[in-house]
Amino acid sequence: MSRERAQALLIDLDGVLRRWDPAPMIAVEVEYGLKPAALLETAMSWDIYRPAVAGEISDAEWMELVAARLPIEPARAAEAVARWQSYRGEVDPEALAFVREVRAGGRKVGIATNATDRLRPDLDALSLTEEVDVVISSWELKIHKPAPEFFTEACHLIATKPEHVLFVDDDERVIRGARAAGLSAYRWTGPHHVELLKKALDLPESS
Repeated sequence: MSRERAQALLIDLDGVLRRWDPAPMIAVEVEYGLKPAALLETAMSWDIYRPAVAGEISDAEWMELVAARLPIEPARAAEAVARWQSYRGEVDPEALAFVREVRAGGRKVGIATNATDRLRPDLDALSLTEEVDVVISSWELKIHKPAPEFFTEACHLIATKPEHVLFVDDDERVIRGARAAGLSAYRWTGPHHVELLKKALDLPESS
């Protein structure tokens, strides 16, 4: 997986450390007469998603743009978006256990994620802020994954050379970007490869 044993871990938030139950979103869409996945698909429209994670607009402004595009009356659209956004996901306990084990083994860990200015309040609410050594946010850097500059700055912030950093994400495109920037990278599909990741970090296997 890597040329040398990694000395630091950079890990994505959504899809790795944080998971989302689709039920709250589905309930809102049913209640407000929206088609399935309308909220997420609208939010992920590139022309409004990119500025939100590149630090060009705030999370609140992004959600206002989402509401404006929903095919329902404006006041109800704003209400639907607010209801949807009130759910902030849940911590994946197995991913968190992995992070804790990495830190206990003397390796630095950073969250490296595309995010808005809502990231740090979310981390506080999820009790994740103190679980890592550094938080690397695209909104704060004004650069989003998988741009090579994102990974360069991330390695600088965790004070480790790219060739000594293991990056874990659930997006294959981002994984390719990390590798192109000189990091070792692994696509997260669940905790079943934790032992392999620990080996890449030169940590002992679980007994």
